[in-house]
Amino acid sequence: MGNLALTFIGAVLVNNFVLVRFLGICPFLGVSKQIDTALGMGMATTFVMVLSGAATWLVEHYILVPFGLPFLQTLSYILIIASLVQVVEMFLKKTSPALYSALGIFLPLITTNCAVLGLAIMAAQQNYTFVETIVFALGTGVGFTLALAAMAGIREQMEFADIPKALRGAGITLITAGLMSLAFMGFSGLIAM
Repeated sequence: MGNLALTFIGAVLVNNFVLVRFLGICPFLGVSKQIDTALGMGMATTFVMVLSGAATWLVEHYILVPFGLPFLQTLSYILIIASLVQVVEMFLKKTSPALYSALGIFLPLITTNCAVLGLAIMAAQQNYTFVETIVFALGTGVGFTLALAAMAGIREQMEFADIPKALRGAGITLITAGLMSLAFMGFSGLIAM
């Protein structure tokens, strides 16, 4: 149980996919303008990460390895992720049309979010058990959501700040992302992974 807690905390803080491993930067910068949209995207991505983590573990251990097909790992992971994103997209369209339209093009882009594919590949490389993979996926998704929500909150507050004209927009956003990344680097010694 302690190992699972360390895996979760490590995925959220120590090895945050966005701010430490620099995976998933596109949605991090693109969807982090409003906190509601950022939370919605974070939850949708977390849901896809957990489901794809479980599905890719099952495919890896019950199809690819037993039949000697590890060279199909990346292709099969991409197909699984794309299928799950379609399910999430249909679900959001039915249950939350406002969130669906707010996420816009970024929802289908979860398919190409390197954080989701990176999660599946890293879980396979770490030789996690099924439960550890799900905990790692959940922690990674929570870390992704945390980074998105924190950036969205900061960007909402920056609307009221007196920012020099040359830094407005992408400039101050990238500087802020860099400072957030430095802050998360402070967690690097918290857990030895």
